[in-house]
Parts: sequence; structure tokens; C-alpha cells
Amino acid sequence: NPDAPAEYEEVLERHDFLEQQLVDLEQTDKHLRKIVDELDDLTSRAFAETVDKVNGVFGEMFTRLFGGGSAELVLTDPDDLTVSGVDISARLPGRRPQGLALLSGGERSLTAASLIFALLKVSPTPFCMMDEVDAALDEANVTRFRDVLLELQKQTQFIVITHNRGTVQAAQTIYGITMGDDSASQVISIKPDEYVAQAELIGVKG
Repeated sequence: NPDAPAEYEEVLERHDFLEQQLVDLEQTDKHLRKIVDELDDLTSRAFAETVDKVNGVFGEMFTRLFGGGSAELVLTDPDDLTVSGVDISARLPGRRPQGLALLSGGERSLTAASLIFALLKVSPTPFCMMDEVDAALDEANVTRFRDVLLELQKQTQFIVITHNRGTVQAAQTIYGITMGDDSASQVISIKPDEYVAQAELIGVKG
């Protein structure tokens, strides 16, 4: 076959090209795996540090909002933080530690509020919206909830949807929806110094 030498050279050139491509791919794979390992290590350390910071503040917030007891964040897979989730273990005043599933609706709401407040203290955000978080809280818990709102509003603006008079007392501005004489909805805006003058609109006694 007179064309054999040329064909051989062509195949050999193709072989060398593919062999170099394989080497390049193996090097790229090794490099990418190294980057992934570095990112996993970085995110794991950042995650662990954040959980540790939030955990301490969360415990303090829980005790403050419940007037006692304790709570902590528990990693679901402490050996692999890249896939680990976070559970909550809570011990209400006078009770044994238990998971969220065993708490009442009001207790779960207050526990969730404790975690949200802890996150905001560790890493404040410009604003936070809460929708009837206080709906199942009793008067004592509402008072403590309101006090924390007043404290944290120095660094975060809160937009709170509530029907609770106690929570309303923490507001700098109240927006309410009422029905006018024509049965159409009306939006009212009230400042704290107008509570007494317009108390009949929101049901708050001066």
C-alpha cells in the first residue's frame, strides 16, 4: 500500500493529539477537584463559624423571649458540613429538651422568632418582614417580643403584620385597613403621637 506511510503519519498525529488532550483533561480535572476541595473547606469553615455565632445569640434570645429555658442549634451531620442541616433542640422553662415537633404553635413561633432575631443580631439586614408571628403568643410573651423589636429596630427596619395591640405599641408608624362609609377599604397611617387622637381607629386605648 503506497499510501500506508502517509496514513500512518496521519493516524500517529491524531493519536498524539488525542493523547495530549487526555493529559490536558486529566490536569483540568485535578485542578477543578482541588478548587472544589478548597471551596468545600472554605464554606465549611464559614458555615461552622456562622452557626457557632448564631447559636450563642440564639440561646440568649430564646431564654429572653421565653423568660427562661434554653435552646441550641444542632448540626445534623457534623462530620460533613457541606451537606449538614441544622436542627433546633429546645428546653422550655420547667421542661425537658425536645424538638420543634413537640412544641405548641405559640412555642414554635417564639422559637422561630428567637432564631430570626439571633440571625439579625449576628448579621443585620436593612429590613425584615414578619407576618403575624405573634398571633399565638400570650401577653407576657408579646411584651418580651415587643421589647426585642424595639431593641433591634436601631439596626433593622421591621415591617410587622399583626392584630396584637401589644405589638402595635412598638411601631413608629402604623398602617391600618378600615372600611369607609361607602364600604370601600381605606388605608390609614398613624404616628405614635397620634395614638390618643385616633385610638378609636385602631382599638388602642391611650
